[in-house]
Amino acid sequence: MLRTPSGGAGNGIAADDRPVSIGTVLLQLREEFPEVTISKIRFLEAEGLVEPQRTPSGYRKFSPADVERLAQVLRMQRDHYLPLKVIREHLDALARGEQAALPSPGGERRDTADGGWTGGPGQATAARIGRAELLVAAEVTESDLDSWESYGLVAPMPEGGYDAEMVTVARLVADLGRFGLEPRHLRAMRAAADREAGLIEQVVAPLRRHRNPQTRAHAEATTKELAELSVRLHSALVQTALRVRLH
Repeated sequence: MLRTPSGGAGNGIAADDRPVSIGTVLLQLREEFPEVTISKIRFLEAEGLVEPQRTPSGYRKFSPADVERLAQVLRMQRDHYLPLKVIREHLDALARGEQAALPSPGGERRDTADGGWTGGPGQATAARIGRAELLVAAEVTESDLDSWESYGLVAPMPEGGYDAEMVTVARLVADLGRFGLEPRHLRAMRAAADREAGLIEQVVAPLRRHRNPQTRAHAEATTKELAELSVRLHSALVQTALRVRLH
């Protein structure tokens, strides 16, 4: 279950059954899903994944069950690359008390000797996914993906297919697009990300080349920690810059 955030005296969010606002839902979900946005929550509502109550003035009020359902949706998107239609059917079956097994995008897949994959569209591995899987998981069109690739926002791996993280990239680019931000506007973000990755690589490169397996394993942990710190710093800098500009 999700933990409810708490603040100073008088600012805590009670762990009870009272409906909460969409802003509070966002705070609760971001502990596990840092990339989630209010627009994403509204999109999931529009797609019928959750049906919050409405106040007489039209404000959304989410029950604890609504929040947990949203978390389930986000987990299945993140961990299993399932399209929303499949997720909705699965959750509806569970709500009816049916013993529904977690659906899969497809059957088993294995790498072939020539570097290709066996299996049909809709199947994915944790390491990489195919173009069809990316389109289904991110719920975007071929033309969207073509445009994003032309601007370097989404890129296939050298050996073919896409890093599974590209699903998150595609979803975020799509979410930003709903606010009128086009791929050409996002090239600066891609360039900044490449520079940050280069800095991290400089730090961990000596560890990766070390003969000691434990040191090499430490390089992976260090890479993840540096990446997380870099993302947090970027977010803080953007928030600070916005406060300066808007005041």
